[in-house]
Amino acid sequence: MKKQIDKDYHLHIFHAKQCDPKKCTGKKMARFDLARIFDKVQKIPRGSILLDPMAKQALSPADKNETNITVLDCSWETVEEVFPHLMRLHLQHRALPYLVATNPVNFGRPFKLTSVEAFAAALYILGNKKQAENILSKFNWGHVFLDMNKEPLEDYSKAKDSNEIIKIQSEYM
Repeated sequence: MKKQIDKDYHLHIFHAKQCDPKKCTGKKMARFDLARIFDKVQKIPRGSILLDPMAKQALSPADKNETNITVLDCSWETVEEVFPHLMRLHLQHRALPYLVATNPVNFGRPFKLTSVEAFAAALYILGNKKQAENILSKFNWGHVFLDMNKEPLEDYSKAKDSNEIIKIQSEYM
């Protein structure tokens, strides 16, 4: 029996230059060569999964064939202004299901994830738990994200599609 090897995903960040550089998880990921940062929308890889909190479809294991995942690193106050500019691109907009942030700024708040938390959640749901753990390991609070969200992440990672993710999410909300 062959051992299944986790596929590493390519992580991309469209950086809107709106956050505190000292607290920016995206910039720290780039410093460790865990993600690539772009300041132009056109540089986002075509077909990439864009983690979009306003997407109509939830991220699910059914999306695991795509190799690129992109987050938008911007202030929560301006997210609704920035996402419409991305609608013209050929991206797969996916929303993350209910999860609780553990970063120092938004600890305990549902849906208020940093870029690294969003990537880690996506990687976990798509089946690459090792890559999720690796990117979180660069943050002293990173392991808490997986610990606090372990049960829903496990359930989400076993779902077959977006509809099932929505059903599972309703159990946690």
